[in-house]
Amino acid sequence: MASPQLSDQAAGDHAQRAKQAIEQVCARADVAAAPAFYSARFVDHVNDFEYHGLDGVAESVALYRLVLPDLQMTVEEQLVDGKRVVSRWRAYGTNRGRRVELWGITTSHFDDDGLILEDWSASDNLSLLRQLGPWRAALLGVGYLRSRLRATRT
Repeated sequence: MASPQLSDQAAGDHAQRAKQAIEQVCARADVAAAPAFYSARFVDHVNDFEYHGLDGVAESVALYRLVLPDLQMTVEEQLVDGKRVVSRWRAYGTNRGRRVELWGITTSHFDDDGLILEDWSASDNLSLLRQLGPWRAALLGVGYLRSRLRATRT
């Protein structure tokens, strides 16, 4: 089913907001800016993970920063269909001295207030694991599990 058509201005605003959310909030870990981009009812589907609300934005960003502490992201291409924006992005950074690159796609659904209500993201994690190598990948898994255990204890 086709989405209702928005004005060119509204479509452009959605595309710009989706781009800024990726490049500012996600890449720069500027979670204080999240309310300007994301609805309080936001749901983030990232590969096999799901995060909820503005706290979920912070949790999702923290996971990316765990892998790549110096994370940078650029939106390479966008398509707009009504209240949906598809952004193809590239993330890059270093993990324990090794430079890596990750490609992904995020489909952002906007609410009537122009905020992102839901994101569906998929990234090439197999390529990321190959770039990191088996030992770094295993260390990341241990670090992630340790952080999850700490979170459940508090």
